[in-house]
Amino acid sequence: MKLFDVYPLFDINIVRGKGCKVWDSHGQEYLDLYGGHAVISIGHSHPHYVKAITGQIGKLGFYSNSVVNTLQQQLAERLGKISSYDDYRLFLINSGAEANENCLKLASFKTGRRRILAAEKSFHGRTSLAVEVTDNPKIAAPVNNNDHVTFLPLNNLDVWEQELAKSNVAACIIECIQGVGGIRSATPEFAKGLTQACKKYGTVLICDEIQCGYGRSGKFFAHQWLGIKPDLISVAKGIGNGFPMGGVLISPAFEPVYGQLGTTFGGNHLACTAALSVLDVMESEHLVQNAHNIGEYLIDQLKALQKTERHITDVRGRGLMIGIDLDVPYKEVRSRLVYKEHCFTGCASTNILRLLPPLCLSKGEAEDFVWRLKKALATI
Repeated sequence: MKLFDVYPLFDINIVRGKGCKVWDSHGQEYLDLYGGHAVISIGHSHPHYVKAITGQIGKLGFYSNSVVNTLQQQLAERLGKISSYDDYRLFLINSGAEANENCLKLASFKTGRRRILAAEKSFHGRTSLAVEVTDNPKIAAPVNNNDHVTFLPLNNLDVWEQELAKSNVAACIIECIQGVGGIRSATPEFAKGLTQACKKYGTVLICDEIQCGYGRSGKFFAHQWLGIKPDLISVAKGIGNGFPMGGVLISPAFEPVYGQLGTTFGGNHLACTAALSVLDVMESEHLVQNAHNIGEYLIDQLKALQKTERHITDVRGRGLMIGIDLDVPYKEVRSRLVYKEHCFTGCASTNILRLLPPLCLSKGEAEDFVWRLKKALATI
């Protein structure tokens, strides 16, 4: 049997990681400004994380949600405190797409409505409803085209209010910083106006914090820069530092009903241990503040490079979620970064480099990346 070939791959076999660096099977070291697509939050192979998971798997890796799991209760309490959402409740699943899927189901259960508003250039996942609210028809199969969703431009409050005024919208779902959309941010004016309009027309507001959340923006959640409090918050990626996990933070306006939601693997003992160890490290090493400080420094350094580097047309972002617009397709630049400068980055659209490093990135590593980028661009 062969693999189902759906990924364009770099011909590199990564076998080891430590902090913000990874090594391939030939021993070559790489600086990781990609973080496995924003998944690595506390750094590769953090010793506290490794010790916690190793200890838990030696006791119990999994049992079903038909019994009490105190690790879930501990995670809910810890996450509530660190995120300032003590009064919300937590439902645990396995992935970001699943988190958004459950957010949309909860909104429809609560309102009795079927219609959803989503932002243009959004990405929310690849499962049934999640891919339907993703603005990319290339990855939506015919079975996903159910006419539930209207896509609207981010930050154009008037058009969102016009649709909400029809009083048939179950949910609005937004990324406060769009990832695949190219590191485009919602404005405070838009976010606050949308929140008010959702309340006025009985619509549920969902913030997708799967990529921009969990400390990446320099606050625990990106929407906290905007002064809003959504009804539902979806999380994944950084929650487990590589262990597959997702969650939904649910406002007190929702009452749980037995059997309404469910999962086999979600919130299992090993996953909860991973998530708890992530919070341990985030708190003890002040990684949210580090993301803010190093992110600001890196953005400043990139903007300084932009003044002398003709291929850079824009730099934007918050914390350690940064977009670099180029006047050339990213493919050649990214390839040179990987194969010549030994540095991983992400990408978006056709000409945007997307930086999503571990939140433990140091000032020296930020400077190192700028130097490697400068060398890569010099050859284009």
